Amino acid sequence: MIREQMKVLGNKKLAHQIYEMTLSGELVSLIRTPGQFVHIRTSSGNDPLLRRPISISSYNQEENTMTVIYRASGLGTKQMAESPYDTIDVLGPLGSGYQVNEDVKGKSMLLIGGGIGVPPLYELSKQLVEKGASVTHVLGFESARVVFYEKEFSELGQTLIATADGSHGCKGFVTNVIEQQGLIHADAFYACGPVPMLAAVEEQLAHIPGFVSMEQRMGCGVGACLACVCEVKDPDVPYKKVCTDGPVFRKGELIYG
Repeated sequence: MIREQMKVLGNKKLAHQIYEMTLSGELVSLIRTPGQFVHIRTSSGNDPLLRRPISISSYNQEENTMTVIYRASGLGTKQMAESPYDTIDVLGPLGSGYQVNEDVKGKSMLLIGGGIGVPPLYELSKQLVEKGASVTHVLGFESARVVFYEKEFSELGQTLIATADGSHGCKGFVTNVIEQQGLIHADAFYACGPVPMLAAVEEQLAHIPGFVSMEQRMGCGVGACLACVCEVKDPDVPYKKVCTDGPVFRKGELIYG
């Protein structure tokens, strides 16, 4: 982990309130797994005071570049979307991501994302495909106007979209698509999104191995403030920190309250 003024190579709008920022710097060389994140300081002043945790969507360690995708809904992320940065203060890489092993070759992997939980699955999908896995993506959004990266995911494998209002793809939730398309027979699943979605996916796919990535509010991002603790099924260690122990956890490890 380092703190770096990373160079901003681009910052473009993908959909309603959804932006993609491309960054360059030495920090990229430290990324170890898809699913890690960075903590970005959006202002040189004290408003907002705290950094914003943003998932790493993809990275290229030969070129020292990475992309992050964020929703501009609060003060800090709106500053990111509106300000003409040349550089931006980034702390990272942080957290533990998805492990991609050689034994995925020839296996069928189901990747499930909800809203702003979709971005980290993109790098994961690329690495799974590179190692010979067959990937299917089920991505859930509120409506058509916030759908992003459908084309990018489709280039890697079958991609199915669910929208809550039915304005694009299938009407309903990711679990509806999984059931309707008979996707419960995958060899393993990887999910990232809001807690209710993760709980529903774990219940639906209880019969196969899986990993889930938690979305949680964070203060420091390095395990000091305890703002992001979550309850786990370990009587000896009943709570874990999403920022350092996660954000990726094994299926069955978390208690969804």
